[in-house]
Amino acid sequence: MQMRFDGLLGFPGGLVNPAEETLEAGLTRELSEELGVALPISVEDHVDSCHAPASSPSSSPSSPLITHFYVKKMEEEQIREVERAAVATATDHGHEVLGMVRVPLYTMKRGGGLGPFLSHSFIGNARTQLIDSLLRLNLVAPEELHEALTRSLKINSHTAEDLKATLALPAVKRKQL
Repeated sequence: MQMRFDGLLGFPGGLVNPAEETLEAGLTRELSEELGVALPISVEDHVDSCHAPASSPSSSPSSPLITHFYVKKMEEEQIREVERAAVATATDHGHEVLGMVRVPLYTMKRGGGLGPFLSHSFIGNARTQLIDSLLRLNLVAPEELHEALTRSLKINSHTAEDLKATLALPAVKRKQL
């Protein structure tokens, strides 16, 4: 996955004009821009299509945005090549994309790993796409994923409490001045 310029986690991708290129050609172009490597994408890599969430800034009622999700299986050495290229040659690195992020497919004894990763902020339906892909590709057992999502929910509730307390600090400081 990627850390985006807006601080959200998401998958590489972008807008495609179907009058100018196929979805697969557009995704290959976007991957080249964001990852620095031209990964060939085929129709067989397509997993899902859906309307973008209503909160998406690119989506409007008059022209709804449709997202298409592709999954490309890769060997670890290919992933390392992509990670190296993303930093060295990707034209969007440091602009649209701040860096690549590996999804931890484990849970540590003290709770680290997938649970805390899932508690981060994701763009649109990227978290759902990730979870679906982890299950679809049998990368994480359903029970482990359930445990990680439960841990993520607990982390989010603690984070919300921390943010509320932090939000109150400026008001207290203003009153002291």
